[in-house]
Amino acid sequence: MNRPETPPAPELIIRPAEPGDVDVLHRFIVELAEVEEHPEPVTARPRDVAEALFGPHPLAEALLATIDGQPVAFALFYSTYSTVRGRAGIHLEDLYVRPEHRGSGLGQALLAHLAELAVRRGCARFEWWVLRTNEPALRFYGRLHARELDEIAILRLDGEALHSLAANRGHQPAGR
Repeated sequence: MNRPETPPAPELIIRPAEPGDVDVLHRFIVELAEVEEHPEPVTARPRDVAEALFGPHPLAEALLATIDGQPVAFALFYSTYSTVRGRAGIHLEDLYVRPEHRGSGLGQALLAHLAELAVRRGCARFEWWVLRTNEPALRFYGRLHARELDEIAILRLDGEALHSLAANRGHQPAGR
């Protein structure tokens, strides 16, 4: 009795991003912002991504996941430093899995890859931010035992507030 041949399992590869991946990474950044209904428009251009990842002073790193050679997910991250711990950390800026591949374990595989990288680099922590409106992501990260931090508040200066403070850098408060 002949049994039908089982098709080969798709080949998943997670690798560091390369300069030729910039357009794909930028497309994924735009798709992620759309899926999350991000409150700010994406103003980054592919050349901004290229400069940040591959310029003379790289600011971040990225991983690209492919299945059978087709890009399906990415993670963009950068190094941090904890003065309290005296060690580096990894901050995950973006994690995106194309909708047709969600639920396949790909997101968890990318996070595990980054966790292993953090351990190899001697990092004290691996952390990220999640929009409170992204309930599926919060549930997913909760299943991985990631904990929400209650002890910190995330603060931001941007736009006019950033420029205003920068313009006042030379002015010392009274009494000094």
